[in-house]
Amino acid sequence: MSWKSFVLGVGVGIVGGYITREVMTEKIAASPEKALQNAKDAFKENGEISGSWIHMEKEPYQKEELSYEVYKGGISRYTGEDVKQYEFVADAKTGVIIDAYPI
Repeated sequence: MSWKSFVLGVGVGIVGGYITREVMTEKIAASPEKALQNAKDAFKENGEISGSWIHMEKEPYQKEELSYEVYKGGISRYTGEDVKQYEFVADAKTGVIIDAYPI
């Protein structure tokens, strides 16, 4: 086997691996754990979190004229002496928080 064939094979393998990774990354949805971590990170900026939960199954959700598949969850957070509870809605594809509101 010549060195040209070897280099060509390595090059094709690297390019093929890169393309496969890009395609797989686009098709894989965010995990519920990632969505919960995103919510915790966002809520931590305004106070200490005392508890959290997330529903592990995707649900349909509509906000204005847009439809999503989402995970729903909740956060309990200290605000001074009180504990306030919030519900959040996270996009199942990206894990980004779409909506949050006090309960």
